[in-house]
Amino acid sequence: MATTNLFDLTGKVALVTGASRGIGESIAKTLAAYGAHVIVSSRKAESCETVVAAIREAGGSAEAIACHIGEMAQIEALFATIERKHGRLDILVNNAATNPYFGPIVDTDLSSFQKTLDVNIRGYFYSSVHGVKLMAKNGGGSIVNVASVNGVIPGDMQGIYSITKAAVISMTQAFAKECAPSGVRVNALLPGATDTKFASALVHNPAVLNKMMPHVPMRRVAQPDEMAGAVLYLASNAASYTTGTCLNVDGGYLLG
Repeated sequence: MATTNLFDLTGKVALVTGASRGIGESIAKTLAAYGAHVIVSSRKAESCETVVAAIREAGGSAEAIACHIGEMAQIEALFATIERKHGRLDILVNNAATNPYFGPIVDTDLSSFQKTLDVNIRGYFYSSVHGVKLMAKNGGGSIVNVASVNGVIPGDMQGIYSITKAAVISMTQAFAKECAPSGVRVNALLPGATDTKFASALVHNPAVLNKMMPHVPMRRVAQPDEMAGAVLYLASNAASYTTGTCLNVDGGYLLG
């Protein structure tokens, strides 16, 4: 069915994890700007409320629900709250991630290894499980997993983080294949180097940046807002026949 605006999200309920800053904040604000009611989630409620206030100030609809996706009980409580309050979920953006260790892969300590897996793999997986089940009750929906170019080409000194992002790419494809009959589309965003607090150790380190930039044809890092449009496409009816895809938003980095 044709519509005047393929990107219109009016009436949709969207959950964005890790939405208190950076890429997640930009995604939350963009989905709200196109009509979605956005559930802004991250570990700290106060940080979420700041984003919610900005969305409402701009005329959008949003609420904050704190959740640490490294904690299974908190994931379950989050989705139970959404189902109780809204009875539906149309869009899930798995964006919350962690990268506690930067250094030689062979020196990765067990605590950092486990924390990275718990958030970046287990958190995405079980958020998707709950998301798919809730979406399927209402005829379908869209999941967007924020992965990374490091899931394709491992980042220097970012071994375990890169491994988890490769897993997110495979997870995206596995969920897409199995959940399509339920009307749930599952895609991934692969950001390149982006100027966020999360990536500050990389993008604000001249030695790392000088090594990276020759491999980026556009010769610059991205701003968080430059990721949001890709997620809007994947979440909206504009991408109604798109599932299992990984959308590179990397300034050309993966061209090699």
